[in-house]
Amino acid sequence: MRPPRGALAAALSLLMVTGCATVPTGGRVVSGRPVDRSEQVDDPYVRLVPVRPRAEWGPAEIVSGFLAASASFDDDQKVAREYVSPATGWRPGLRPAVTVFQNRDQPIVVKESGAQATVRLEGDQLGTIGPDGQYTADPKHVEVTFQLGKSQQGLWRITELPTEVRGGLLLTKADVDRAFRTVNLYFFGPDGRTLVPNAIFLPLANRQDLPNRLVQALLVGPTSWLAPAVRSAFPPGTRLRGGITISKDVATVDLTRQARSGSPERMSAQLGWTLRQLSEVKQFKLQIEGETVTPEGVSAAQPVRAWAANAPDGESSEERSDPQSAYLIGAAGHLSQLAGDLPQPIVTGAAGRLVRPAVTPDYQEVAGLSPDSGQVLAGTLVAGSTDIQPLLTRSDPDARFTAPSFDRNGVLWTVETTKDRSTLWLRQRGRAPVRAAHWGLGGRQVLALRVARDGVRVAAIVKMDRRAQVHIGRIVRRPDGGVEVGSFLPVSSELQDAIDLSWRDYGTLAVLGRAKSDSQPLPYLVPVSGGAISSLGVGALGMPRTIAAAPKSPVLVGTRSSHETRVCRQRSHRDQFSEWVCAIPGSDPTYAQ
Repeated sequence: MRPPRGALAAALSLLMVTGCATVPTGGRVVSGRPVDRSEQVDDPYVRLVPVRPRAEWGPAEIVSGFLAASASFDDDQKVAREYVSPATGWRPGLRPAVTVFQNRDQPIVVKESGAQATVRLEGDQLGTIGPDGQYTADPKHVEVTFQLGKSQQGLWRITELPTEVRGGLLLTKADVDRAFRTVNLYFFGPDGRTLVPNAIFLPLANRQDLPNRLVQALLVGPTSWLAPAVRSAFPPGTRLRGGITISKDVATVDLTRQARSGSPERMSAQLGWTLRQLSEVKQFKLQIEGETVTPEGVSAAQPVRAWAANAPDGESSEERSDPQSAYLIGAAGHLSQLAGDLPQPIVTGAAGRLVRPAVTPDYQEVAGLSPDSGQVLAGTLVAGSTDIQPLLTRSDPDARFTAPSFDRNGVLWTVETTKDRSTLWLRQRGRAPVRAAHWGLGGRQVLALRVARDGVRVAAIVKMDRRAQVHIGRIVRRPDGGVEVGSFLPVSSELQDAIDLSWRDYGTLAVLGRAKSDSQPLPYLVPVSGGAISSLGVGALGMPRTIAAAPKSPVLVGTRSSHETRVCRQRSHRDQFSEWVCAIPGSDPTYAQ
């Protein structure tokens, strides 16, 4: 039986339209937020007012009403639980596991006999959100069944839930987009100074609840995916005392006694970076058992932006107002530095010829590839230097190296890859290259690899199912000095045939790839949190080949057209749809990483 027209409409009432978190799907491209508002997550909330089950509803209507009502997080799914027999014990809680559907059919009664009924539901699953808020793409077709029975009052109720719903929720993408926020929690990397963002999907009951939910999630700790690679300064068992109070623009965060053994400076840094996502909070007070705790040299009401030294992209990224220095391969084939739109050669001669260059954060070393990508070359970055030498040579005639990437410590990373396997190589300055202790993409072809500036995350373009997909993995540094790189997750399925990528900032990748309607690769901004991708506009880019990005700097695209190579940039890095200018002769642009 199909639910009567209006049954679901009656079960859904939406108030206050706004933009929220987005689950990655296929082909959705949005304009995105202005750059200076990219951190804010507290736009007005869309509230769903669920409808209680009606006496005249049959089994299919009850299942439809239950699914609609379970998308409301008001009052611990109180209305949704009215559709379910108390004997099921269903109570998903504030951090439920969620199965996310792209679409789902209307429930169908497949069997009804007296006071018993079976209802089937089919749909296309996109992925899952774990209790810790971690989204994992897992597209597949799903079929689930609900068992229903009549109560003593003769009302149909759900008596047995599918496995996917027993400990959580079964929601559509639209439900998640409305009721969840994508937020960043911040934890310390292995250097004990740099903060690493941990993006999670956070369900909300109302906008006023967001500050409490955000800090509570921070105190719980990182997701299971990121936990092995980071640390929290909050001692185990630390909780909020009551709720967060906000007076004018100052939030008071009162923690339980367990926090006394923690570092006020480190806890404040995590809180400051997490709370800066709330537009209503400009300062915060850290309290323990009602007593204000003030880190040395900081006022009692701490500015949320006082902790620039812990920035995920490096301290200079917070202080910098001008674009970073850019490099490229000039028209004569030499490594050059950009002065305005004019390349200035800095390494000349036969030894200076390389492609896909990378420059260390301290500007002391350069690396690149031989023209056939069969060797990795490296040398000192000194004007007129001629000591660029082979560092790695491929072990298989069919292998090639990915463009090298430096991390914040000057360690060089590159992948030697064939069509069915790959090896990750690392080289510390002054030492010989070594294979990574564990490499999670060993059985895959890898087309590109870039290490995040926080040194904990890594982005890659991986060939899977004949498609070049963007993935993000974690870097775990072992006590013995070994490095484990793995647990790769797809970032977005909205781009096809990605060919190159770069970290724009700690939350966003700049990627060359094709959306469904594109005839050739184009530049996009891709949030690593799982949000919708954003087009960087379309210009006369020719055939894009490489891309480079850096915080507060224009995205650069290396292109080729009419047998001529050019580097294109947008006139303003502050305007996402700024005009593209392709006046720079050369190829393979890059920023010091």
